[in-house]
Amino acid sequence: MTELPQAIRDYLDAPSAAGFTPDAVVTDDGRTYRGTEEIDRWLRRAATEYQYTATLTGASHSAGEWTVTQHVTGNFPGGEVDLRYRFRLRGERIAALTIAP
Repeated sequence: MTELPQAIRDYLDAPSAAGFTPDAVVTDDGRTYRGTEEIDRWLRRAATEYQYTATLTGASHSAGEWTVTQHVTGNFPGGEVDLRYRFRLRGERIAALTIAP
């Protein structure tokens, strides 16, 4: 499996808005969050809404974009899903993240 950049490893281990650029954009579950304030609110809500575990199942890098796949199980609707995280970095921070099944 491809070695992931530190910013992505940090996000997967303990998501924090500090790992994003000030103008970062996150798209998750059909909603878009812009800037670290909105991203911080999204992360805090997500952390309290459901309990889950995630297992890394793949990672690749192509054309400036990192794609990470995880198998996620928890108390959310459906209880189990494979998610694809598409990251774009700027320097050592996340500039864009799209999460989709």
